[in-house]
Amino acid sequence: MSAPAERSHATVGLVSIVVVTADSGAEVIGCITRVLGSTTPVEVLVVDNASRDGSIEQMAARFADDPRVRILRNEANLGFGAACNRGAAAANGDVILLLNPDCIIDADTVARLRAVLESDTRMGLVGVLQIDAEGHVDPASRRRDPLFRRALMSAFGLDRFATRWPSFAGVDMPPATSAPAIEAVDAVSGALMALPRAVFEQVRGFDEGYFLHCEDLDLCRRVRDAGYRVICANDVRVVHGKGGSSRHRPVFVAWHKRRGMWRWFTKFDPAARNPLLRVLVWCGIWSAFAASVPLLFLLRRRVARAA
Repeated sequence: MSAPAERSHATVGLVSIVVVTADSGAEVIGCITRVLGSTTPVEVLVVDNASRDGSIEQMAARFADDPRVRILRNEANLGFGAACNRGAAAANGDVILLLNPDCIIDADTVARLRAVLESDTRMGLVGVLQIDAEGHVDPASRRRDPLFRRALMSAFGLDRFATRWPSFAGVDMPPATSAPAIEAVDAVSGALMALPRAVFEQVRGFDEGYFLHCEDLDLCRRVRDAGYRVICANDVRVVHGKGGSSRHRPVFVAWHKRRGMWRWFTKFDPAARNPLLRVLVWCGIWSAFAASVPLLFLLRRRVARAA
């Protein structure tokens, strides 16, 4: 697992916002514009994974006179985690905020996240409730570790009995309507994650063995294993557009999602120590992928026609 280079100093009070792009379209400019309007000092590091849609050139021209924005270009697509690590290594702030280019934040979002991190020295990683354009909360905003047992409960619908029998709990948590404003969870979504720089460096950043998907679950798990808390700030909401670049490559994304699921399972799930369960899980993951391919190709054709 590669790691970001440790820095001997960081600018106290500065939040370094790392945005990874890969043919992400015009939405990048809107995302960066909102970030630069934050009420707390920020810098933005855009790490581009070999975009060819012209979006990075447009963004570079738009923010050419703003020294707070830096662009790091990769000659190839390194994957999400590796690109985040590169951005974090070049950052100057004492807080790292990892932000998807399709997220829309408010002017006070960054300051509120920083306040949560500063409220307790055990705060290791903070996420938010992510919503779509209609205001629906993404279940990935606050999750349990996707252990084999929990995945089965969710797959067979048995998690609906978890209120009465906690052993039936699945991966998704109950709706956040009655949850506290600051809630300890197993994992939050990688679309927005804030960490003290010292914590990010202590856990050696993202595991670059993942290319896309599940690296956020991995990072949250290792932050918790290091003795810190992973928190969802349920009173902070961010609109998440769900990936402009991913819609054009559904098979590619689904393939790497399954690879990520397998990697997380073999690293962290006690069930992986059982040879029979390893075989069953491997077969289940890749059978589900194979079954989805025809529909994914159809989706890709529809997206291409719409474009």
